[in-house]
Amino acid sequence: MDTPKIQQYKNAFDLIAKEIKDDANNTIEVWYARELQQVLGYTRWENFVVAISRAIESCKTLKVNVDDHFREVTKMIPTAKGAHRGVQDFMLTRYACYLIAQNGDPKKEEIAFAQSYFALQTRKTELIEERLQQIARLDTRERLRSSEKQLSRNIYERGVDEKGFARIRSKGDHALFGGLTTEQMKQRLGIKSGALADYLPTLTIAAKNLATEMTNYNVEQKNLHGENRITAEHVQNNRSVRGMLGQRGIKPEELPPAEDIKKVERRVAKEEKSIIKKTPKLPKGNS
Repeated sequence: MDTPKIQQYKNAFDLIAKEIKDDANNTIEVWYARELQQVLGYTRWENFVVAISRAIESCKTLKVNVDDHFREVTKMIPTAKGAHRGVQDFMLTRYACYLIAQNGDPKKEEIAFAQSYFALQTRKTELIEERLQQIARLDTRERLRSSEKQLSRNIYERGVDEKGFARIRSKGDHALFGGLTTEQMKQRLGIKSGALADYLPTLTIAAKNLATEMTNYNVEQKNLHGENRITAEHVQNNRSVRGMLGQRGIKPEELPPAEDIKKVERRVAKEEKSIIKKTPKLPKGNS
């Protein structure tokens, strides 16, 4: 998601934020579900109510008082004849909006943005953008973990043990990083402990994942057996990915290291746990 798109989404969410007074007469931000529905890309209210219901269930599961964050209200809308009729709506706190976004489809840009927008107690574009980048890196790393687990299963079923898997993965790194071994890359990036992929930037993690997914596909489709044949396949796929990057002027071994992904995971988890503590409650009876 590029910066102009992030700014566009931020402006849309900022625009529908409302300010009310809580029970201590402090100003707090709230959002109304009918307006949130539109900026989250839901065309039908009936579908959005399902997401709200899931968010309410999540709230209950977390043992948080639903009434502090979700308030059903009536919204008056004009009819074709010039009169008005009441329709269901909800007043929502930032925490409620966050839970709704968490229960949406993260493949939708609006939902992915909302998950970070409502997770942070800030409207600063640069902080929202930074968190989106962190989430993208975490998601990419998780996809690599998943594809490597699948590769491990595939090759175990085809006569290769755990040490063989390590050799295959290492030779794949050697091909991707232009002749540098996994250990040489760790030394180059100043990594003293942990997996190499935990310190790679998102682009390089994605490159490793693409090569691994290609290997999984061909191992399964061609029914490759034995360490030598699977190694040759994995090396070729990593070389192909390196070649693709090279066509765009990118050498993965020259990209700078990124922050230890475990630290990023802990920070994101801490932010998410703090949302409920930092979100003011709805005033009693306010509609």
